[in-house]
Amino acid sequence: MTTASPPAPVSSSAETCWTCPTPFVPRRGLANAHVMTVYAWAARRVFPRLPAPEARLVRVSDDTQVLAHCHWQPDRSSAPTVLVLHGLEGSTSVHYMRGVADKAWARGWNVVLLNQRNCGGTEHLTPGLYHSGLTDDPKAVIRILAATERLRNFGVVGYSLGGNLATKLAAELATEPDLPVRAAVAVCPTIDLALCVRAIERRSNLVYQINFMRNLRARLRRKAAAWPGRFDLTPLDRIWTIRRFDDVYTAPFHGFGDAANYYRLASAIRVADRVQVPLLILAADDDPFVPAEQYERDIIRHNPNIRVVITPRGGHCGFVGRADAVAGDDGYWAETQALAFLSSIIPGARRAR
Repeated sequence: MTTASPPAPVSSSAETCWTCPTPFVPRRGLANAHVMTVYAWAARRVFPRLPAPEARLVRVSDDTQVLAHCHWQPDRSSAPTVLVLHGLEGSTSVHYMRGVADKAWARGWNVVLLNQRNCGGTEHLTPGLYHSGLTDDPKAVIRILAATERLRNFGVVGYSLGGNLATKLAAELATEPDLPVRAAVAVCPTIDLALCVRAIERRSNLVYQINFMRNLRARLRRKAAAWPGRFDLTPLDRIWTIRRFDDVYTAPFHGFGDAANYYRLASAIRVADRVQVPLLILAADDDPFVPAEQYERDIIRHNPNIRVVITPRGGHCGFVGRADAVAGDDGYWAETQALAFLSSIIPGARRAR
């Protein structure tokens, strides 16, 4: 299934005319997976054409709100809408969130960037924690915006953990036909959480794990300060792995029991056979901690609604290619491919201006 060239069209219950137009070529100096991953995370990007967003609080339940940042077209009800989901410890300010927003808005899309609960400085908006399979929040946002703004056509783009959510959400649409989601894209999605956690525990990935844990620990401390008495921080100073954090906090809080059961139940790979809308998975064979082997399993390969493109290089959520200033292409390949795929299915988009 690994390929560097455009995939052959597949039959689907929701046919598209999309084909990957160009293979991914890393920008000079970024062929190494770790260099690509860190560069994409650290490089400064500016988006002068992207207007300031409207901050929108969406109530998910009696005690929980989430914060979305929305970029609206002048006639929002007639434009397609893309909902973008970030990865572990991300927020709406992460570069790829704003990169997708910039490209989508220029092509005539409404854009909704969602902070998962507690992310983006929203610890005070809910007593709860987020987890890798918590689709309640994006579902609530889609339902409420569809009703209040008369939005009829949604696409979803998720990165990493957000890619697991996008895939799981696509599978759950089969039993929730009121959600007007027409297609989805998952970039380097963690659809087998146990596999991905084992990968990040490799010695070569120690820096990534330390970075994630530094952010998780700091967030839990802010959470405990916002909700006194709700979280026991006693074990926190002794927790330095994602697995242990999930064992002590994430899994018990959400009723999973332990991390192993949480990873099993929250992984989108478990329900991928239920995906009935077009879903594109973009991944890199050299991703340091999200192994591409998970996308080659029969449950993915035998679903004609799922297309997979695995490039030889790209790192984790990197895919920084050669920029073309004349064409207005900044080289962030996955963002361009995601919108090309959604635009081939969902009507109303236009060329970049």
